[in-house]
Amino acid sequence: MTVEKLYKLSVDIRKIRRLKGWVLLEDETYVEEIADILQQLGANQTAVASILERCPEAIICSPTAINTQRELWQLVCKNKEELVKLIEQFPESFFTVKDQENQKLNVQFFQELGLKNVVISRFLTTASNIFHNPLEKNKQMIKILQESYLNLGGSEANMKVWLLKLLSQNPFILLKSSAAIKETLEFLQEQGFTNFEILQLLSKLKGFLFQLCPRSIQNSMSFTENAFKCTDHDLKQLVLKCPALLYYSVAVLEERIQGLLKEGISITQIRETPMVLELTPQIVQYRIRKLNSLGYRVKDGHLAHLNGTKKEFEENFGKIQAKKGRPLFNPVAPLDVEE
Repeated sequence: MTVEKLYKLSVDIRKIRRLKGWVLLEDETYVEEIADILQQLGANQTAVASILERCPEAIICSPTAINTQRELWQLVCKNKEELVKLIEQFPESFFTVKDQENQKLNVQFFQELGLKNVVISRFLTTASNIFHNPLEKNKQMIKILQESYLNLGGSEANMKVWLLKLLSQNPFILLKSSAAIKETLEFLQEQGFTNFEILQLLSKLKGFLFQLCPRSIQNSMSFTENAFKCTDHDLKQLVLKCPALLYYSVAVLEERIQGLLKEGISITQIRETPMVLELTPQIVQYRIRKLNSLGYRVKDGHLAHLNGTKKEFEENFGKIQAKKGRPLFNPVAPLDVEE
Protein backbone atom coordinates (compact mmCIF):
# COMPACT_ATOMS: atom_id res chain seq x y z
CA MET A 1 0.00 0.00 0.00
CA THR A 2 2.83 2.39 0.82
CA VAL A 3 4.53 1.75 -2.51
CA GLU A 4 1.26 2.24 -4.43
CA LYS A 5 0.62 5.57 -2.71
CA LEU A 6 4.17 6.72 -3.49
CA TYR A 7 3.76 5.67 -7.14
CA LYS A 8 0.64 7.85 -7.37
CA LEU A 9 2.78 10.81 -6.29
CA SER A 10 5.38 9.99 -9.01
CA VAL A 11 8.01 9.15 -6.38
CA ASP A 12 10.97 7.13 -7.66
CA ILE A 13 10.75 4.03 -5.43
CA ARG A 14 14.22 2.88 -6.49
CA LYS A 15 15.75 5.95 -4.82
CA ILE A 16 13.91 5.19 -1.58
CA ARG A 17 14.96 1.54 -1.66
CA ARG A 18 18.60 2.62 -2.07
CA LEU A 19 18.47 5.34 0.57
CA LYS A 20 16.13 4.10 3.34
CA GLY A 21 14.36 1.00 2.07
CA TRP A 22 13.28 0.02 5.58
CA VAL A 23 10.58 2.73 5.68
CA LEU A 24 8.62 0.79 3.02
CA LEU A 25 8.30 -2.12 5.46
CA GLU A 26 6.78 -0.04 8.27
CA ASP A 27 3.24 -1.05 9.25
CA GLU A 28 2.05 2.51 9.71
CA THR A 29 2.90 5.20 7.14
CA TYR A 30 1.34 8.57 6.30
CA VAL A 31 2.18 9.10 2.63
CA GLU A 32 -1.05 10.88 1.65
CA GLU A 33 -1.24 12.95 4.84
CA ILE A 34 2.36 14.23 4.56
CA ALA A 35 1.88 14.97 0.85
CA ASP A 36 -1.31 16.88 1.70
CA ILE A 37 0.50 19.05 4.30
CA LEU A 38 3.21 19.89 1.77
CA GLN A 39 0.63 20.67 -0.94
CA GLN A 40 -1.23 22.97 1.48
CA LEU A 41 1.98 24.94 1.77
CA GLY A 42 2.05 25.26 -2.02
CA ALA A 43 4.43 22.43 -2.98
CA ASN A 44 3.69 21.03 -6.45
CA GLN A 45 3.84 17.32 -7.29
CA THR A 46 7.47 17.48 -8.43
CA ALA A 47 8.51 19.17 -5.17
CA VAL A 48 6.58 16.65 -3.05
CA ALA A 49 8.18 13.72 -4.91
CA SER A 50 11.66 15.25 -4.55
CA ILE A 51 11.20 15.81 -0.79
CA LEU A 52 9.99 12.24 -0.17
CA GLU A 53 12.80 10.76 -2.29
CA ARG A 54 15.46 12.68 -0.36
CA CYS A 55 13.91 12.13 3.07
CA PRO A 56 11.92 8.86 3.05
CA GLU A 57 11.49 8.99 6.85
CA ALA A 58 8.96 11.76 6.25
CA ILE A 59 6.27 9.16 5.52
CA ILE A 60 6.52 7.64 9.01
CA CYS A 61 6.19 11.00 10.79
CA SER A 62 2.91 11.68 12.54
CA PRO A 63 0.81 14.27 10.63
CA THR A 64 0.11 15.98 13.96
CA ALA A 65 3.85 16.34 14.65
CA ILE A 66 4.46 17.65 11.12
CA ASN A 67 1.70 20.23 11.46
CA THR A 68 3.33 21.38 14.71
CA GLN A 69 6.67 21.53 12.90
CA ARG A 70 5.13 23.59 10.12
CA GLU A 71 3.74 26.08 12.67
CA LEU A 72 7.17 26.22 14.34
CA TRP A 73 9.00 27.00 11.09
CA GLN A 74 6.34 29.54 10.12
CA LEU A 75 7.29 31.54 13.23
CA VAL A 76 10.43 32.58 11.32
CA CYS A 77 9.42 31.94 7.70
CA LYS A 78 5.89 33.21 7.17
CA ASN A 79 6.03 33.11 3.36
CA LYS A 80 4.75 29.67 2.28
CA GLU A 81 6.68 29.67 -0.99
CA GLU A 82 9.96 30.36 0.82
CA LEU A 83 9.11 27.70 3.41
CA VAL A 84 8.61 25.07 0.69
CA LYS A 85 12.00 25.99 -0.79
CA LEU A 86 13.62 25.54 2.64
CA ILE A 87 11.97 22.13 3.09
CA GLU A 88 13.09 21.10 -0.41
CA GLN A 89 16.67 22.08 0.39
CA PHE A 90 16.75 20.65 3.93
CA PRO A 91 14.03 17.97 4.24
CA GLU A 92 15.84 16.05 6.99
CA SER A 93 15.94 19.13 9.24
CA PHE A 94 12.20 19.70 8.77
CA PHE A 95 11.18 16.08 9.35
CA THR A 96 13.33 15.62 12.46
CA VAL A 97 10.45 16.02 14.88
CA LYS A 98 11.51 15.96 18.52
CA ASP A 99 11.62 18.39 21.43
CA GLN A 100 9.11 20.57 19.59
CA GLU A 101 8.04 22.57 22.62
CA ASN A 102 11.69 23.15 23.53
CA GLN A 103 12.46 24.13 19.92
CA LYS A 104 9.64 26.68 20.03
CA LEU A 105 10.97 28.21 23.26
CA ASN A 106 14.45 28.49 21.71
CA VAL A 107 13.07 30.15 18.56
CA GLN A 108 11.27 32.72 20.72
CA PHE A 109 14.43 33.23 22.80
CA PHE A 110 16.53 33.92 19.70
CA GLN A 111 13.89 36.36 18.47
CA GLU A 112 13.99 38.17 21.82
CA LEU A 113 17.79 38.38 21.56
CA GLY A 114 17.33 40.33 18.32
CA LEU A 115 18.32 37.73 15.72
CA LYS A 116 16.49 38.24 12.44
CA ASN A 117 14.01 35.59 11.32
CA VAL A 118 16.04 34.88 8.20
CA VAL A 119 19.06 34.04 10.41
CA ILE A 120 16.97 31.83 12.73
CA SER A 121 15.51 29.97 9.73
CA ARG A 122 19.10 29.34 8.56
CA PHE A 123 19.84 27.92 12.02
CA LEU A 124 16.81 25.61 11.76
CA THR A 125 18.14 24.14 8.52
CA THR A 126 21.90 24.04 9.05
CA ALA A 127 22.40 24.10 12.84
CA SER A 128 19.25 22.39 14.09
CA ASN A 129 21.05 20.82 17.08
CA ILE A 130 21.10 24.14 18.91
CA PHE A 131 17.28 24.06 19.10
CA HIS A 132 17.44 20.69 20.88
CA ASN A 133 19.57 22.24 23.62
CA PRO A 134 17.50 22.89 26.75
CA LEU A 135 16.45 26.54 26.75
CA GLU A 136 18.31 27.14 30.01
CA LYS A 137 21.59 25.87 28.51
CA ASN A 138 21.30 28.30 25.59
CA LYS A 139 20.51 31.12 28.01
CA GLN A 140 23.51 30.18 30.15
CA MET A 141 25.83 30.13 27.13
CA ILE A 142 24.62 33.54 25.97
CA LYS A 143 25.26 34.89 29.47
CA ILE A 144 28.81 33.41 29.46
CA LEU A 145 29.54 35.00 26.07
CA GLN A 146 28.23 38.39 27.24
CA GLU A 147 30.30 38.24 30.43
CA SER A 148 33.41 37.17 28.50
CA TYR A 149 33.00 40.09 26.10
CA LEU A 150 32.69 42.60 28.93
CA ASN A 151 35.58 41.02 30.90
CA LEU A 152 37.78 41.37 27.81
CA GLY A 153 37.09 45.11 27.73
CA GLY A 154 34.18 45.20 25.31
CA SER A 155 31.67 47.97 25.85
CA GLU A 156 28.07 47.47 26.97
CA ALA A 157 26.93 49.61 24.01
CA ASN A 158 28.56 47.30 21.44
CA MET A 159 27.84 44.01 23.18
CA LYS A 160 24.53 43.22 21.47
CA VAL A 161 25.91 43.84 17.97
CA TRP A 162 29.00 41.73 18.75
CA LEU A 163 26.94 38.87 20.17
CA LEU A 164 24.44 38.76 17.29
CA LYS A 165 27.25 38.83 14.74
CA LEU A 166 29.08 36.04 16.57
CA LEU A 167 25.95 33.84 16.67
CA SER A 168 25.11 34.56 13.03
CA GLN A 169 28.59 33.49 11.94
CA ASN A 170 28.93 30.47 14.23
CA PRO A 171 25.75 29.24 15.98
CA PHE A 172 27.55 25.98 16.92
CA ILE A 173 29.25 27.91 19.70
CA LEU A 174 26.08 27.19 21.71
CA LEU A 175 26.91 23.48 21.66
CA LYS A 176 30.14 24.11 23.60
CA SER A 177 30.36 24.03 27.38
CA SER A 178 30.90 27.17 29.43
CA ALA A 179 34.00 25.53 30.97
CA ALA A 180 35.55 25.04 27.49
CA ILE A 181 35.05 28.72 26.63
CA LYS A 182 36.65 29.87 29.88
CA GLU A 183 39.55 27.44 29.39
CA THR A 184 40.28 28.76 25.88
CA LEU A 185 40.23 32.41 27.01
CA GLU A 186 42.48 31.70 30.01
CA PHE A 187 44.94 29.82 27.79
CA LEU A 188 45.23 32.76 25.37
CA GLN A 189 45.83 35.13 28.28
CA GLU A 190 48.59 32.80 29.53
CA GLN A 191 50.20 33.03 26.07
CA GLY A 192 50.58 36.78 26.56
CA PHE A 193 47.65 38.05 24.46
CA THR A 194 46.01 41.17 25.88
CA ASN A 195 42.23 41.35 26.34
CA PHE A 196 41.96 43.66 23.33
CA GLU A 197 43.98 41.24 21.19
CA ILE A 198 41.79 38.29 22.25
CA LEU A 199 38.71 40.29 21.22
CA GLN A 200 40.36 40.88 17.84
CA LEU A 201 41.04 37.15 17.45
CA LEU A 202 37.45 36.33 18.39
CA SER A 203 36.07 38.73 15.80
CA LYS A 204 38.42 37.62 13.03
CA LEU A 205 37.91 33.90 13.67
CA LYS A 206 34.12 34.41 13.87
CA GLY A 207 33.86 32.54 17.15
CA PHE A 208 35.52 29.41 15.74
CA LEU A 209 38.23 30.07 18.31
CA PHE A 210 35.94 28.41 20.86
CA GLN A 211 35.80 25.27 18.71
CA LEU A 212 39.49 24.73 19.49
CA CYS A 213 41.01 23.20 22.58
CA PRO A 214 44.15 24.69 24.20
CA ARG A 215 46.23 21.65 23.16
CA SER A 216 45.50 22.09 19.44
CA ILE A 217 46.17 25.85 19.68
CA GLN A 218 49.47 25.12 21.46
CA ASN A 219 50.50 22.58 18.80
CA SER A 220 49.79 25.04 15.97
CA MET A 221 51.63 27.88 17.72
CA SER A 222 54.67 25.68 18.47
CA PHE A 223 54.84 24.54 14.85
CA THR A 224 54.56 28.14 13.58
CA GLU A 225 57.27 29.32 15.99
CA ASN A 226 59.67 26.60 14.77
CA ALA A 227 58.78 26.99 11.07
CA PHE A 228 59.43 30.75 11.10
CA LYS A 229 62.17 30.67 13.75
CA CYS A 230 60.63 33.61 15.57
CA THR A 231 60.53 34.96 19.13
CA ASP A 232 57.42 34.82 21.32
CA HIS A 233 56.71 38.47 20.45
CA ASP A 234 57.08 37.85 16.71
CA LEU A 235 54.84 34.78 16.98
CA LYS A 236 52.12 36.82 18.62
CA GLN A 237 52.32 39.44 15.85
CA LEU A 238 52.07 36.71 13.21
CA VAL A 239 48.96 35.29 14.88
CA LEU A 240 47.34 38.72 15.09
CA LYS A 241 48.03 39.25 11.38
CA CYS A 242 46.72 35.79 10.49
CA PRO A 243 44.51 34.32 13.27
CA ALA A 244 43.95 31.23 11.12
CA LEU A 245 47.41 30.10 12.35
CA LEU A 246 45.61 29.11 15.56
CA TYR A 247 42.80 27.37 13.73
CA TYR A 248 44.62 25.21 11.20
CA SER A 249 46.12 21.91 12.31
CA VAL A 250 49.88 21.28 12.11
CA ALA A 251 49.32 18.97 9.11
CA VAL A 252 47.45 21.68 7.16
CA LEU A 253 50.02 24.38 8.00
CA GLU A 254 52.90 22.11 7.00
CA GLU A 255 51.25 21.23 3.68
CA ARG A 256 50.60 24.89 2.84
CA ILE A 257 54.09 26.08 3.77
CA GLN A 258 55.67 23.28 1.72
CA GLY A 259 53.39 24.15 -1.22
CA LEU A 260 54.56 27.77 -1.14
CA LEU A 261 58.22 26.77 -0.84
CA LYS A 262 57.88 24.51 -3.91
CA GLU A 263 56.68 27.56 -5.85
CA GLY A 264 59.94 29.33 -5.01
CA ILE A 265 58.45 31.53 -2.27
CA SER A 266 60.71 32.07 0.74
CA ILE A 267 59.95 31.72 4.45
CA THR A 268 60.71 35.45 4.79
CA GLN A 269 58.02 36.30 2.24
CA ILE A 270 55.47 34.09 4.00
CA ARG A 271 56.38 35.67 7.33
CA GLU A 272 55.77 39.16 5.89
CA THR A 273 52.37 38.10 4.49
CA PRO A 274 51.17 35.14 6.62
CA MET A 275 47.58 35.52 5.36
CA VAL A 276 48.73 33.61 2.28
CA LEU A 277 48.51 30.48 4.45
CA GLU A 278 44.71 30.80 4.33
CA LEU A 279 44.91 29.67 0.67
CA THR A 280 45.02 26.00 -0.33
CA PRO A 281 48.02 24.83 -2.43
CA GLN A 282 45.69 24.43 -5.43
CA ILE A 283 44.52 28.06 -5.21
CA VAL A 284 48.13 29.24 -4.80
CA GLN A 285 49.23 27.33 -7.93
CA TYR A 286 46.31 28.72 -9.96
CA ARG A 287 46.97 32.32 -8.91
CA ILE A 288 50.72 32.08 -9.50
CA ARG A 289 50.11 30.76 -13.03
CA LYS A 290 47.75 33.67 -13.76
CA LEU A 291 50.22 36.23 -12.45
CA ASN A 292 53.07 34.57 -14.37
CA SER A 293 51.06 34.96 -17.56
CA LEU A 294 51.43 38.74 -17.12
CA GLY A 295 55.13 38.47 -16.41
CA TYR A 296 54.68 39.09 -12.67
CA ARG A 297 57.00 36.83 -10.68
CA VAL A 298 55.60 36.31 -7.18
CA LYS A 299 58.81 34.74 -5.88
CA ASP A 300 60.71 37.94 -6.70
CA GLY A 301 58.31 40.34 -5.03
CA HIS A 302 55.63 40.80 -2.39
CA LEU A 303 52.84 38.27 -1.86
CA ALA A 304 50.12 40.91 -1.57
CA HIS A 305 48.89 40.23 -5.12
CA LEU A 306 48.53 36.54 -4.28
CA ASN A 307 46.40 37.21 -1.24
CA GLY A 308 42.72 37.83 -0.58
CA THR A 309 39.36 36.37 -1.52
CA LYS A 310 38.60 35.24 -5.07
CA LYS A 311 36.93 38.60 -5.79
CA GLU A 312 39.84 40.60 -4.34
CA PHE A 313 42.38 38.59 -6.32
CA GLU A 314 40.48 39.02 -9.60
CA GLU A 315 40.24 42.79 -9.00
CA ASN A 316 43.99 43.04 -8.33
CA PHE A 317 44.74 40.86 -11.35
CA GLY A 318 42.59 43.15 -13.51
CA LYS A 319 44.52 46.20 -12.30
CA ILE A 320 47.89 44.58 -13.07
CA GLN A 321 46.59 43.54 -16.50
CA ALA A 322 45.35 47.07 -17.25
CA LYS A 323 48.61 48.60 -16.09
CA LYS A 324 50.60 46.20 -18.24
CA GLY A 325 48.52 47.07 -21.32
CA ARG A 326 48.86 50.83 -20.82
CA PRO A 327 51.34 52.54 -23.23
CA LEU A 328 54.43 54.05 -21.64
CA PHE A 329 54.09 57.23 -23.77
CA ASN A 330 50.75 58.93 -24.28
CA PRO A 331 50.98 61.21 -27.37
CA VAL A 332 47.83 63.11 -26.33
CA ALA A 333 49.06 64.06 -22.86
CA PRO A 334 50.76 67.50 -22.48
CA LEU A 335 54.55 67.25 -22.41
CA ASP A 336 56.46 68.82 -19.54
CA VAL A 337 59.14 71.23 -20.86
CA GLU A 338 61.83 69.57 -18.71
CA GLU A 339 60.92 66.20 -20.20
